Amino acid sequence: MRQGQIERIVVVGGGSAGWMAAAALANAAPRECRITLVESEAIGIVGVGEATIPPIKVFNRLLGISEAEFLRETKGSFKLGIEFPGWRREGTRYFHQFGSFGREFDLVPMHQYWLKMRHEGDDTPIEDFSMAWALARRNRFAPPVSDPRMVQSTHDYAYHFDAVLYGQFLRRYAEARGVVRVEGKVADVRLDAESGDIAGLTLDDGRTVDGEFFLDCTGFRGVLIEGALQTGYHDWRRWLPCDRAIAVPCAHGGDFTPYTRSTAKAAGWRWRIPLQHRIGNGYVHCSEFIGEDEATQALLADLDGAPEADPRVLRFVTGRRKMFWNRNCVAIGLAAGFMEPLESTSIHLIQTGIMRLIALFPDRSDNALARREYNRLTEAEYEHIRDFLVLHYHETAREEPLWRHTRAMEIPDTLRYRLDHYRACGRQVAFGHDLFPNASWLAVMAGQGVEPETYDPIVDKRDTPFRERLAGLKRLIHEAAERAPDHRTALNAVMDAASAA
Repeated sequence: MRQGQIERIVVVGGGSAGWMAAAALANAAPRECRITLVESEAIGIVGVGEATIPPIKVFNRLLGISEAEFLRETKGSFKLGIEFPGWRREGTRYFHQFGSFGREFDLVPMHQYWLKMRHEGDDTPIEDFSMAWALARRNRFAPPVSDPRMVQSTHDYAYHFDAVLYGQFLRRYAEARGVVRVEGKVADVRLDAESGDIAGLTLDDGRTVDGEFFLDCTGFRGVLIEGALQTGYHDWRRWLPCDRAIAVPCAHGGDFTPYTRSTAKAAGWRWRIPLQHRIGNGYVHCSEFIGEDEATQALLADLDGAPEADPRVLRFVTGRRKMFWNRNCVAIGLAAGFMEPLESTSIHLIQTGIMRLIALFPDRSDNALARREYNRLTEAEYEHIRDFLVLHYHETAREEPLWRHTRAMEIPDTLRYRLDHYRACGRQVAFGHDLFPNASWLAVMAGQGVEPETYDPIVDKRDTPFRERLAGLKRLIHEAAERAPDHRTALNAVMDAASAA
């Protein structure tokens, strides 16, 4: 058995996935470990992963990147959650907030008292108890405070940013810490005849790049994980049938919202992501129900400002690799699988793939246990996200052919189990370390129109003055939101303060 530390790691592919991996490894790997990144300027970058979820802040902090520097370099903005117009039916909307619904004030979850009020005829939406939505609906932003007694501690936030600029920023970070970039396109992947491991790469100009461990960041193509190692792929289109996206940036127009907007359309949904310098737009759709030309025209007709580039078509198959770590190769980002960007998980899956690898960092042994654990955890993460996305499609009253299909389809047993519990009396169940907490599932289930038959029976055994508590919570949230600055002012304040310092 081979022993000792790995000394040569090769990252194949750039973009957000490649440079996030290179930067994190340069920050965490032993000093003796040489990291090489191979990428070709001739290969385009998908670069539509511009919306994130709160854990991105942890990744940046681990790399020592300040928020102000990040926002400045990536033309970023703040994100308090996602608005979902039209998903229940045309003319409706709801908000998936980052953070909780107020503060718990009893042993019984707060939303159970909200359900009791609904059964008594009070139609107050659950999001009225969300600090994140109170800010978002006013186009205001303030970071959460640390004092848990204050309602301003109950929300969280993430960012919108230009993924191409983020990759360039992390390239500078990584190269300053010793990562060597090699320009070139992979022509061949050489496998070790005895072990079957990847031994090295041959580039299109004949140069070779050898390594002991490889990260596949080559996007949908999966040059190493699939092209060389033939790992296999689980196709999830039976649950998530959209297989195309049209993407185009446009000039600013409309509100500078501190949230993403994902609007349901006849054959899919449309994203809107506001950055400092432009707005990112896209139409995710199912090719069975609309053609690319029609989808493109529908998107262009719905922009806030003039388009700033030609529309790009992305073709994909939602699903995941059968193994994420195969032999001496780990797939990161789109090479590992594709989850449509409905809940902004693309960048997060890159992040967790990298951090999981660092936690299970390989050596020169066969790493069988580490591979098994990595694949087990990553498989569970993808399946949890899959169920959360399927919820959006399945629980709908829309009547177009796509939505009739997704409403009638068989759903994963794990999702059915969650829905059965919630429909019975509003109880929420979870599986292990879910990425999306109970408050997120509650926001989407309530927003999509999932109605429990009743509320938890223990509510009627309590003497809690919940109506007064909920009314007071709603008032405090309103007052705090009214005092917050608008999104643009808050963003500029963070960057100006850093510049002054």
